[in-house]
Amino acid sequence: FITVTIIIEVLRRFVFDFSSIWGEEAARYAFIYLVWIGAAVGVRNRSHISFSILVDILPARGAATFSIFGNLAVMTFAGFALYWSIEPVLTSLKYGSVSEGLQLSRAWFLVAVPLGFTLVMLRAIEATIADIRAFASNRRPPSGEKLFD
Repeated sequence: FITVTIIIEVLRRFVFDFSSIWGEEAARYAFIYLVWIGAAVGVRNRSHISFSILVDILPARGAATFSIFGNLAVMTFAGFALYWSIEPVLTSLKYGSVSEGLQLSRAWFLVAVPLGFTLVMLRAIEATIADIRAFASNRRPPSGEKLFD
């Protein structure tokens, strides 16, 4: 959707010398959802940046413990961010602000941030449970794919 919308807008703007109000805005808001939902997918796949060199040299239980603390840090940050990201949504609903091009309530687009952080927290809880199970059975915690060795 994002790619098609941007291609259409570029063609309209540079070939036909005309652009729509809604095209760029729709792509921007779709990208916002993509980013925040993608953050949760990154937590699920354990593909966010991490200190894997430390985890690699620790024994299984130490690695699981380190991973659990990392997940708790992610949950703490996501909890604070979730709390502070709700206020703009409520303000938008209170004052009825709408987007310029799409003429939709801005709350629909602002809710992407608390939704994303909620999903991040849920995925971090899921990862913590997996790490606790790894700790209990003296196994290494699951890890994501490495970009560098």
